[in-house]
Amino acid sequence: MPNKLISHDSKKLFLHWLPILIGLIAMYAPTFHHLANSLWQSDDQGHGPLVLMVVVFLFWQQRNVLITELAQTTNPILGYSLFIVGLLLYILGRSQDILIFDIGSLIPILMGLILVTKGTKALKQVWFPLFFILFMIPLPGFIVDSITLPMKMGVSYVAEHILYSFGYPIARTGVILQIGQYQLLVADACAGMHTLISLEALGLLYLNLIKHNSLFRNITLAILIVPISFTANVIRVMVLTLVTYHFGDEAGQGFVHDFAGLVLFMVALLLIITVDSALQFGQKRWQARGVE
Repeated sequence: MPNKLISHDSKKLFLHWLPILIGLIAMYAPTFHHLANSLWQSDDQGHGPLVLMVVVFLFWQQRNVLITELAQTTNPILGYSLFIVGLLLYILGRSQDILIFDIGSLIPILMGLILVTKGTKALKQVWFPLFFILFMIPLPGFIVDSITLPMKMGVSYVAEHILYSFGYPIARTGVILQIGQYQLLVADACAGMHTLISLEALGLLYLNLIKHNSLFRNITLAILIVPISFTANVIRVMVLTLVTYHFGDEAGQGFVHDFAGLVLFMVALLLIITVDSALQFGQKRWQARGVE
């Protein structure tokens, strides 16, 4: 008898959410279709579809919170307020083609719907999927440019000095590397703000999936993702520079250049796991000293 009641409640809640899901798809499907045929095809924003899939996956992981659990205490005043704010942002962003408002509106709209239908407790349980939507929002150009240029300069500088220390005939002018007879421009996609955003998203997803109990370990690793991203970018630029020097410009700008993007994420993930293991080891040693 209880199983039948649970099944009946689950179906009732699913049917309650069905028109909401249809409404959200109707609102945002044109936006994502536009992104898929424009911005997401660029190197800078190529992480967009992956972030969207991760967001859907994270919400699917929390489906029991949204569908099968009954609401304890809802917050309609705050919920409707957030929903209205999100709706106004959506209208403004959609009508004026301002993507930061168009996509960003999804966060307050979902927060409002969850508060109205499921309550504060459910909202706290799905905070990470909502937060992860931020990585889908394209930042204004002036912010990206102001951060990207110093990052490219830093990556170029470190790559040049490391290769020079190994005896390679390399020189640098700004973000242009000259090695032998070849010139390489360190582009935004190689060491820019968008790469940092992609790797930060990767690191935070790793933290969410691993679910460490240590607050210190989580915060430290989240902060260290920034230098990890920088290191991974340096390795990527060095690999492309060496490939170009030894095998020619066509090799460096062809398949290897595209493959280097995958290498970047593999190196970053390996560095994240290595740093996480080092933090775990250090934490255990510190706890062992405390016991002594």
